[in-house]
Amino acid sequence: MLSGIEIHPGAEIGERLFIDHGTGVVIGETAVVGSDVTLYQGVTLGGTSLHKGKRHPTLADGVIVGSGAQVLGPIVVGEGARIGANAVVLNDVPAGVTMVGIPARMVEPRGKEHEFLAYGCDAELPDPLLRIIDGLHQEIVGLRSQINALEGQKTKPGRKSAPALPPSEKLRDTTDSPRKSARSLT
Repeated sequence: MLSGIEIHPGAEIGERLFIDHGTGVVIGETAVVGSDVTLYQGVTLGGTSLHKGKRHPTLADGVIVGSGAQVLGPIVVGEGARIGANAVVLNDVPAGVTMVGIPARMVEPRGKEHEFLAYGCDAELPDPLLRIIDGLHQEIVGLRSQINALEGQKTKPGRKSAPALPPSEKLRDTTDSPRKSARSLT
């Protein structure tokens, strides 16, 4: 009660567990915490059901769990993995990776040259979804540029304009995919 840390007496705790700013840390009954693990404030190693048996996570040696993270269910977090602040981890985590977000997603494997990261992840790590959205945005910009170039070719002086295509032709699928265009099916 004095520390604000709740560790169930049935939990298995390894050597040198470090709980930094421990208020709000909860470690459930069937949780297993390896050696040299670091937990920050507000971390929950919780269960997702009330059945008897293993229902809390297992953290391998050297794991760091950032503040406010929730690691839930009978999952395994691999050796040296990092869980970013406020992440919600519901599936097994491979060794040596960094997980961020809700639900947690792998950002990138950690190299051996990485230093200790106090809150489980580097502030400079890119968000995986933001990376995907940025890639799609770049593709749209490129496609718009190609469309503008093609439309410019149609109207250059001294060049014969191609006759306008009917709307069904403009939408025709010209990829090498096995799908057939609507016009070829009629």
